[in-house]
Amino acid sequence: MRLSEIASAIRENVKRGMVIPAHPLALTAERRLDERRQHALTRYYLDAGAGGVAVGVHTTQFEIRQPGIDLFEPVLELASETVDAHPSGQARRVLKVAGVCGKTPQALKEATFAASHGYHAGLVSLSALADADVPALIEHCREVAEILPVFGFYLQPAVGGRILPYEFWRQFAEIENVLAIKIAPFNRYQTLDVVRAICEAGRAGDIALYTGNDDNIIVDLLQEYRFGDHRARVAGGLLGHWAVWTRGAVEQLERIHAIAERGDPIPSETLTLAAEVTDCNAAFFDAANGFAGCIAGIHEVLRRQGLLEGIWCLNPNECLSAGQAQEIDRVYRAYPHLNDDDFVAAHVDEWLRG
Repeated sequence: MRLSEIASAIRENVKRGMVIPAHPLALTAERRLDERRQHALTRYYLDAGAGGVAVGVHTTQFEIRQPGIDLFEPVLELASETVDAHPSGQARRVLKVAGVCGKTPQALKEATFAASHGYHAGLVSLSALADADVPALIEHCREVAEILPVFGFYLQPAVGGRILPYEFWRQFAEIENVLAIKIAPFNRYQTLDVVRAICEAGRAGDIALYTGNDDNIIVDLLQEYRFGDHRARVAGGLLGHWAVWTRGAVEQLERIHAIAERGDPIPSETLTLAAEVTDCNAAFFDAANGFAGCIAGIHEVLRRQGLLEGIWCLNPNECLSAGQAQEIDRVYRAYPHLNDDDFVAAHVDEWLRG
């Protein structure tokens, strides 16, 4: 698939910026796929106003690919069918992003499956190529881009990523079939490497930038970057954090876009919001324990809202850290204006019925 084959409405929305939740995995107590709740999660994101979903990514649990689990294909297929059956999906406005992992043979297989099931882009993880040099990494991305438009991905080393230098991103920007880049190193210096590379390649108007920096979401979206005559903005986010309280995230992004479009000064309350969102993320993602409970933390919020039955992960050792539930209690109390519990409560039965 080439970029030109993606519906123009989707391409324009990607450039303008959208909320793209990283889709969790709904499991039963027996750690089997809970299809009813998996459907319900996708419906929640679309009704909340998300512009796309990312499936088969870190939040969906990389273990879905393991032999004996074999959930990668069923989960991607289920999400695609749910999007296509939704009114916004039928109107061809929803971006479907598939996680693409592994060394080149596996990545090409995953990209081919995703393309055959209606996905518009592959979020390419380079974690499996930890020892590869820049030319090998670029060749890997080029091969994937021959099958499916690429959503670049700078993942922080704390959860399995690797350092990707400026030279990588400068060459990556020259790959024609690149739709966007998710910047998620949780590091200001490395974030600047990506933005500068895209600007200096002359691709700032072509390749959309998306924040994955869960520790700095709002500020990433507010600021404009300047490198000489080149300017760029982070348009939206593809975030595990936006897998919860999604309706509020959509409203936040709409307000930020309005500020940028009018050229208004950044209101002080928006900077306060930035700190509040980061504090919530620290609780959900278990920053105090090196992000050990990040997936379980997302599950816990969805469980409290009735979208998930439990917080089970494929890896039985993946669970809330000591004190994490209390931290989630704390941010619920501190920032009641950020949650979307009322929105979920009004619709959850309908999402679960299908």
